[in-house]
Amino acid sequence: TQVKKYAQVPVGPYSGALHPTDYEDVANYTNYYEFSTDKKSSTVLAKNLQTSPWSIAVEGEAEKIGVFNLEDILKNNPLEERIYRFRCVEAWAMVVPWIGFPLGTMLKQFKPTSKAKFVEFTTLYDPKVMIGQKTNVLAWPYVEGLRIDEAMNPLAFLATGMYDETLPNQNGAPLRLVVPWKYGFKSIKAIVKIRFTETMPATAWSKMGPSEYGFYANVNPEVAHPRWSQSRERILGASIFTPKRKTEMFNGYGDQVASLYKGMNLAKQY
Repeated sequence: TQVKKYAQVPVGPYSGALHPTDYEDVANYTNYYEFSTDKKSSTVLAKNLQTSPWSIAVEGEAEKIGVFNLEDILKNNPLEERIYRFRCVEAWAMVVPWIGFPLGTMLKQFKPTSKAKFVEFTTLYDPKVMIGQKTNVLAWPYVEGLRIDEAMNPLAFLATGMYDETLPNQNGAPLRLVVPWKYGFKSIKAIVKIRFTETMPATAWSKMGPSEYGFYANVNPEVAHPRWSQSRERILGASIFTPKRKTEMFNGYGDQVASLYKGMNLAKQY
């Protein structure tokens, strides 16, 4: 029997003692508009995406900028020693045992300067393979961002695998951001560029619908989406007869991240 790549990875300090969602549900129910707006089609459409070799461009307010091979980023730094298992509740109510490392661990390699107030991430742009990019459903390529202190918080996580295995293409291989206290659209997939900037980046969903999708996207049950309530949620895979549970502020991670937003009006800075 083949040994799974991440079978021996230890559990990290912030991993929850939660029952994971079935692998099949997580691997076959994805929001990946680069391939399709249908949540089940990306599993098939993403199979042709070549994820090795993979390069990441680092730009902006940092001492170490350039284009780096992802394997070199992992091998030339002690990241591999820090890869661990992080079981967290995703913002669309699934529990995923991600495998990866804290985002800040990688960002510090590039030595961001004091001017770096935000970190911008960009997804691969390849309409021949990512056929959803031939549509105008979003402005391509997909861009997301975090404030630098959010990015350095140990809960902000870069995933290279899940459920003991290498990350599937449809779930964001080879490198996907996981921000468990925010709504899912912040967790950008197939990252090819990281840019440190003084100014807040214009992100894909905020450009598409600024009144609906703010830059911060913190899970906040008290602030309704203009078209639906966000006060309750149902775990993915549960029966429609299963009662919804109350959505938790910051998705239940308030102890770790609430201090990042002290003094902010989270209804206006949503």
